[in-house]
Parts: sequence; structure tokens; C-alpha cells
Amino acid sequence: MKKSVIVIGAGLGGLSAAISLRQEGYEVVIHEKNAQIGGKLNVLKEQGYTFDLGPSILTLPQIFERLFERSGKKMSDYFTIRALRPHWRNFFEDGKVVDLYPEPEKMASEARKVGEDPANVQRFLDYSARLYDLVNAGYFQEGLDSSDDFAKFYGLWKFPQFDLFRTMHGGVKRFLKTRHMRDIFDYFIKYVGSSAYQAPAFMNCMATIQFRYDLWYVDGGLYSIAQGLQRLMDELGITVHLNSEITSIRTAEGRVTGLVTADGTFHAAKIIVSNMEVIPAYRDLLDEDAAFVKKLEKRLEPSCSGLVLDLGLDCKYPQLAHHNFFFSGHQREHFHTVFKKHELPPDPTIYLVAASKTDPTVAPPGCDCLKILPHIPYIDEAHPLTRDDYLAFKERIVDKLERMGLKDLRKHIVYEHVWTPLDIQQQYYSNKGSIYGVVTDRFKNFGFKAPKQSSRYPNLFFVGGSVNPGGGMPMVVLCGQNVCKKILAWDQDPSS
Repeated sequence: MKKSVIVIGAGLGGLSAAISLRQEGYEVVIHEKNAQIGGKLNVLKEQGYTFDLGPSILTLPQIFERLFERSGKKMSDYFTIRALRPHWRNFFEDGKVVDLYPEPEKMASEARKVGEDPANVQRFLDYSARLYDLVNAGYFQEGLDSSDDFAKFYGLWKFPQFDLFRTMHGGVKRFLKTRHMRDIFDYFIKYVGSSAYQAPAFMNCMATIQFRYDLWYVDGGLYSIAQGLQRLMDELGITVHLNSEITSIRTAEGRVTGLVTADGTFHAAKIIVSNMEVIPAYRDLLDEDAAFVKKLEKRLEPSCSGLVLDLGLDCKYPQLAHHNFFFSGHQREHFHTVFKKHELPPDPTIYLVAASKTDPTVAPPGCDCLKILPHIPYIDEAHPLTRDDYLAFKERIVDKLERMGLKDLRKHIVYEHVWTPLDIQQQYYSNKGSIYGVVTDRFKNFGFKAPKQSSRYPNLFFVGGSVNPGGGMPMVVLCGQNVCKKILAWDQDPSS
């Protein structure tokens, strides 16, 4: 009989690990502190409006499909996806509007709107594709965790192909000449909540994730993914305990032995997988020494957080696409303010989702529901912010949207919901309210997150945005699959 596994947290990384391990014959139990599965993949339904509280974009659906195919199932029997056109719409302060399309001829037309030579865009996408194929072969698919892993897999002769001496922005500006197109492709860093001026250039691989494999919507909202995975887990016999908060992990003789739930019950475990972020898990559940935690904090700085503003409107704004970006007039300063100064930006770049453009079921007839998300700093004790500070910033966001074309937005709000970094930290126990786990920064960690196997306890494993390969739905699902591979290899080692 194979060993049993307890998973802490039912975020997508935890669910992926649980399903993958169960498919290998393990007995799996999940403990989730909240009343529903999904973690940051969350949903809000109020007054006829449905909002995706967390992720709003599905990419790389083939990674999700593996979870179903390995059980002889079809993902399409659990939830339905559709490709979006345009991928998203970009609004600029000078009145320019640019759509992103994966079709070369349409993208060329959009580039010409802002004076960019379409050949420059194609050269950039060719560069992105080379980076993606390189990163995907090892870091993604093999689950590489360290510089030693990289050296063994790639060999030193391939390292220069990663464009190691440039930042992401440095890679973008090699090919793209207009401010508009540079801002658009710099902001692909949004997927991991980092700065294009600090992230390594190989993060330009993210454009290929979208342009090669498309961008998708899940009918009914992205929480349908969590509901589909729940059905699959029910069929596989995975036990999920909701409202079951973990208060500590116990150890003995250099191994974890089990965990304690909020009701005081001890649950013995041969193997534990933590979907709780690495630093909070070591600090709060394992009570590790301060020097060890401080060393982790130096390398594993949190990603940014966000102000999540959900608005139910009594009207529609026809100029919006499903996904929209309202760009800062000074994006370099925006990045610097958020990621260096850890202050609320005076002129942020704003992500806005109008899912009712694609799915009329998420809003009453004739109405829009908007999810609005500007990236802002994580909670920083050196620069403390109150809820009133965040609410004042919210008014600045609405001012900007009204100025950039959403006329009389305030007058059309019939429902409003706001989440600050303080709420995000409380809901998910994320490190300092981060949304995407660990920041991707070539100077702090060169894009590496924490390893999937604990350096202190060999039978403790980690999944999620604080773990390689990092944040974003497909990456944490892939992380869960790779954690399963690592557990299998460790479990089959006689010395384990």
C-alpha cells in the first residue's frame, strides 16, 4: 500500500497535487481553512452579478487537461472554454486604442495604429518563442528547482540563450520602438505580479504562452474550473475537509509527522504537501527560527498585491472588450513606485475585466459587471497603509477610468465590493497580502522561487506561487503535477 498524503490548502496547486497523487494510487486528504475550494480562484455572486475575485484569464489549458486525461476523462465534460478575440484591449492617455490578436495580419494592423513596424512585433514574438521553448523544456516541464538543476539539464553552453544580461524591459526595447508597444509587452509581467524593469529577460517567454496557445474564457466564470476539479476529486475519492484550518505542523527527528487543526485534533501524516506559501508555512505552522525565516525573506520577496474592485453597473460601456488595460502615462514610474518605493502609484496601470461582453449570464440584461485590478505594493511595515488609504486610492482609480472614457462611471454603480491587501492576507494567509507568491527579480532571485521539497524536512513538499515555476493558474497547476513526480521519486528511493 502506498503512503498517504495530507495537503494543506485547496488552491489550484494543492488540488493539482492531490489529483496527481491520487492518480498514482496515494490516499489523499485535503484540509482547507475556507468554506470552498479554489484558493485565490474565487467567486462573488451578488444582486445578479458574478465576479471572478481572483484569476480572470485562462492560458495553457493543456496543462489543466492533463489532470482529466490521466483519469481517462475529458476536461470538456467538466467545464467549457472559449478563445477570446481580441485577447485584450489597451487604452492610452493620448487616446490611442490597440487590440492584441494572435493572427499576424490583425496584429500588424494594430501595430500600425501607433506607428510600430509590424516586422518589429514579429521579430519580438520570434524572440519570445525561442525563450519559451527553452524555458518550457526544463524549468516548466522537468520542474527544475535550482541553478545546479539548470546546469545539469541545459549545460553551460545554453545559458546565453536565456538573454541573461538584460531585464525583461531590456529585451522588449531591443525590438519594439514605440512607447505604446513597449508598454503593452512590458505588462505581460502582470501574470506574475512583478516589474518588467527588474524581472529577467527570459520572462518575455510569456507573450508566446498567449500568442501561440491563445487566451481563454471559462463559461460561467473561471470558478467553473474549481467546480470541475471538485467533481473529478469526488470521482477519484479524494477527501476534502472545508473550514478546517491548520494551526501547526509537528516534527520529530528531522521529519514532519503530522498537523494540528484548529479544533486541536492531530492528524498523522507520512507526507505533507503545503499549498500555504513557503514563508508563512515555515514561520507560522512550523515555528522555525527567526534567522532561517529572515534568510528566506531576503530571497523570496513577495510579489505585488492589488486593489480588487468589483462593480455592478446599470449600463454597458460598448468601447470595452472582455479584457482591458488602461495604461499609466508613465509606466516606468508606475513600476518604480510599486516595486521599489512600495507606495501607491499616482498614475497606475489598471486591468479591467468586463466578462459580460462574452458571457451574458454574469450580469443582468443591459448591465456590465466590472472587475478592476491595479497592482499595488504588498503590505510593508516600513510603509504602513490603512484601509482609508486604500479607499482613497480607489477613488483615484475611478477618476482615471472616467477620464479615459468610462463617462459617469460613479453614477452607474449599483453594487460595489472592495478587497485590499489586508483582506487578501486575511483570506488566504498569503505573505504580506501578495497575489502571485514570490516576485520575479533578476537581482534578488533571478526568477527562481522556493524549491518544491523542503530543505529541512524531506517529507514536506510545497506547491503554489511561492514555489518554482511561480504564480499564475497554469504554473501552479503544473507545479502540483511536478510535485507529484518529485514525491514519487523520493518515495521510491530506499533511503527515504
